[in-house]
Amino acid sequence: MERDTAHILAGVRHGKTIGAPITIRLENKDWKNWEEALPVVEGDPAKHRPLASPRPGHADLAGALKYNFPEARYVLERASARESAARVAVGAVAKLFLRELGLEVLSHVVAVGGAAVQDSDIPWEKVRALYDREEVLLNCADHEAEQRMKKAVDEVLKTGDSVGGVFEVVAHGVPPGLGTYANWDERLDGLLAQALMSLQAVKAVEIGSGVRAAASPGSAVHDEIGYDAASAGPLRFTRRSNHAGGIEGGISNGEEIRVRGYLKPISTLRRPLGSVSFATRQPVEAAYERSDVCVVPAAGVGGEAMVALTLARCALEKFGGDSMIETLRNFRGYLEQLRTF
Repeated sequence: MERDTAHILAGVRHGKTIGAPITIRLENKDWKNWEEALPVVEGDPAKHRPLASPRPGHADLAGALKYNFPEARYVLERASARESAARVAVGAVAKLFLRELGLEVLSHVVAVGGAAVQDSDIPWEKVRALYDREEVLLNCADHEAEQRMKKAVDEVLKTGDSVGGVFEVVAHGVPPGLGTYANWDERLDGLLAQALMSLQAVKAVEIGSGVRAAASPGSAVHDEIGYDAASAGPLRFTRRSNHAGGIEGGISNGEEIRVRGYLKPISTLRRPLGSVSFATRQPVEAAYERSDVCVVPAAGVGGEAMVALTLARCALEKFGGDSMIETLRNFRGYLEQLRTF
């Protein structure tokens, strides 16, 4: 149903950015489902279908209370995960910028409901290979786990329920030095956590093996440091593991950045939970709006966009520049500094 197309209106000429703000338009083709040929709400000259009862777990009730709306239609449309389509469009621009610096950001699904990958550390090559597939099922790099995930989705589809899960975003090629330990609101881990938590349905964020680390001794958590004088790369310091997820003290340390988003099951159910009517305040079933039953793979794409936007911001803060030539000159100078450290 939703075949969104991004139209670039400004900031790009002949396929290249020109330094002006980039404007991208995505038309919401679903508006006719709730705007036309529907009951007129008293006091509202436009026709629209009210959302008669708030859905538990959604922004419906909290938003209506905050803005003093008599019902939650306007809350629903703004709070909807459709909003994340714009983030993905802008995130694509950030990805192109990062690619010039040798950084790539991708995602994969590690759990749907109780079905999860056995290997907690999927190599970058397997994640990258997902994007060469002609057909995408649930965007999981472990075929057997993906089949178990599909079964979990099929089961909730039959029962009118929904299911959550976990996606992981991997940023490959990130140099050390993005972010800072000096100011609490500029720490890279904090910025990434906030960026992912801002996505609809994400209720927890993990960086590296943060959850497992809480129940492990320090000797099994911290990534031992080595040095390879013969390395041809800009960073000759090495790590035996990456439990830190590429970030230490709020700063990227040169390893892959790995951050996971934990999604609750979406709050629109075909078999509605109990709620209260906005009009009568009497018990009713929660409203139903068209929805999916599992959004974990799609949320992973949104996660890619948010990680790319965050890393692009931090890279620009560190390397500066008003053109790609200037930024790349600064970036290459920093790589040489690392090489000779």
